[in-house]
Amino acid sequence: MNRYPTWGYVLIGVAIVLAALYTVPNFYGESPAVQVSPAKQTVKVEPALLGRVEESLKQANIAYTRMQLDPVGVKVRFASADAQLRAFDVLNQALNPEKDNPSYAVALNLVPASPNWLAALRATPMALGLDLRGGVHFLLQVNMEEALKKRLDGLTADIRQQLRDKNIRYTGVTREGNALRVRFTDPEMRAKAHEAIANNIPDLQLAERDDGQGGAIVATVRADALKRIQEAALKQNISTLNNRVNGMGVSEPVIQQQGQDRIVVQLPGVQDPVRARDVLGRTATLEVRLVDEDAQRTGNTAGTDVFPNAESRSGAGNARSNVPTKRQVIVTGDQFVGAAATFDQDHRPAVSVELDPAAGRAMRDVTRQNLKHLMAIVLFEKGKGETISVATIQGEFGSRFQITGNFTPVETNTLALLIRSGSLAAPMEIIEERTVGPSLGKENIERGFHATLWGFLAIVVFMSIYYALFGVVSSVALGLNLLFLIGLLSLLPTTLTLPGIAAIALTLGMAIDANVLINERIREELRGGSTPQAAIAAGYERAWATIFDSNVTTFIVGASLLLVPGAVRGFAVVHCLGILTSIFSSVVVSRAMINLVYGHRRKVERLSIGNTAWK
Repeated sequence: MNRYPTWGYVLIGVAIVLAALYTVPNFYGESPAVQVSPAKQTVKVEPALLGRVEESLKQANIAYTRMQLDPVGVKVRFASADAQLRAFDVLNQALNPEKDNPSYAVALNLVPASPNWLAALRATPMALGLDLRGGVHFLLQVNMEEALKKRLDGLTADIRQQLRDKNIRYTGVTREGNALRVRFTDPEMRAKAHEAIANNIPDLQLAERDDGQGGAIVATVRADALKRIQEAALKQNISTLNNRVNGMGVSEPVIQQQGQDRIVVQLPGVQDPVRARDVLGRTATLEVRLVDEDAQRTGNTAGTDVFPNAESRSGAGNARSNVPTKRQVIVTGDQFVGAAATFDQDHRPAVSVELDPAAGRAMRDVTRQNLKHLMAIVLFEKGKGETISVATIQGEFGSRFQITGNFTPVETNTLALLIRSGSLAAPMEIIEERTVGPSLGKENIERGFHATLWGFLAIVVFMSIYYALFGVVSSVALGLNLLFLIGLLSLLPTTLTLPGIAAIALTLGMAIDANVLINERIREELRGGSTPQAAIAAGYERAWATIFDSNVTTFIVGASLLLVPGAVRGFAVVHCLGILTSIFSSVVVSRAMINLVYGHRRKVERLSIGNTAWK
């Protein structure tokens, strides 16, 4: 009746061991470290970087405890802050000989100090939020007027192209505020233009005006199209910010939309707001140009723009170290709709690119006239350009085409990423900046820890006095519940914040409530004349329905809070996980311990479940 099978105890034991394994790294703290990551989007993280870092530290006679290479860059861990600062200076000088044009960002950082064997098992500490670890908070305002302006410029080109294709005569297309005015000398031409624009450019709402001999058409962006423009601008800016922040190696950054035109950026662990502001405000744009092949052959670059070739840095193909380009810009970065790594018809790595309609028409005209010539994609960052691709035009193409060359799959993924995230859809302004110091974060952790500890001890004292042995068992189950919860938070990609600590404290109260229900139910069964063994079985089984119903309703509320961004979501994540662990610990684990105490006895005369030893 009150016995678990052996496999049940084994399962509980394995769960406890795993929870302890993933909880332990949180007690090792963090070690001072230096992180080296690319400062430019064209610089790649390669194994050779690890060798350069190692050689530089060896020459400077700086000892380190661990060095690792990950997709973000190289992290070097040191035994002391003094060695960390020395390594910071040495690596800055060795990796960035050009101080005004650094290729790598060298930053002070903190990394987990847990042993290598734990790291090999992917047992890492919980990621801490801004309020616990310290860091930088930014609130960015997206200039939606500029996003609309860019779209209107594109629509202006679309209107001109449509009128040209239909042989419709007009006197001019001008932008007046957020509207486009198309003027005509012939009313018949205006009527034809109205039909052509309405059929081919559905984003515009048209109205005719009689302000001249042939009148005019005033075009404004429809409300639904305006909303799409704003949403697309926010989405692209958030994606671009994510790519930029990844280069900083920030653990668990928060980048999310706030309202209709604002973006919140939280960078835990970053204590240099100047560098963070520089990375977030980086203005990177793309341009597609024709290569000036005459200048390339003769070396006479007068009248051309010469850019270094990023491909030559990685040794890709036949790329030359410098590329002279014509000054005419065919396509700009904001006209790229998407890019993805793929393979061509010969199964060679390639990049599939999609342009907006205006850029597609411009590309079609240029490629038709320049077959078998070279075309370059230039990335401008901090006012300096660098070619990220030089390819031969193999045929006429428009909005969709492939970039092929002597690429590897890794290089096509990198190129696609650069094309997708090379520029912001609209400029942004930092309207709020806040720095949380590590000392304040440490103080928050200590306060949260003490609040949870004293709450836990108060519960243990009460339960042990009021329910005797059953109270002690409930307290042990409560402690295991806390172990399971911390282990899950360390294992899953979640970030613990101050509201999350509040959720942990709340979970303790909810978990012990289930054991109170069970213990009281056992008491009622004893009062009703049940034997001790029957009372234990009935207490757990009949209290289960109540425990399940109350936890399900609470879980539903917690799950709904997951839709709320910010600190509330952090609370909801811990709250929902705590409900799951509390059900397991209060029902399964506590009964397993009670079964170990009473289950093997053939006859139980008394149960230690309160001030009165019930028979």
